[in-house]
Amino acid sequence: MVEVRLWSGLRPLVDGRDSVEVEGRTVGQILTALRRDYPALGPTLDAGVSVAVDGKMISSSLTEPVGEDSEVVLMARLKGG
Repeated sequence: MVEVRLWSGLRPLVDGRDSVEVEGRTVGQILTALRRDYPALGPTLDAGVSVAVDGKMISSSLTEPVGEDSEVVLMARLKGG
């Protein structure tokens, strides 16, 4: 299981928790597991989120590996210009 930390805006969708645990070995598998295990997160995930794994922002790679001891943080989508 991988612990995924959530930004404050998502916490009401998961009973106020600041993190949840899901199965997955890649960023894509983790996002799929979050949609499956916590359906209320689906619309936000579908709209786009930013994911950091071990302090590294993952911009577009759903195949980025995630270890069981990795720090995974889900954040509001970062936009820039």
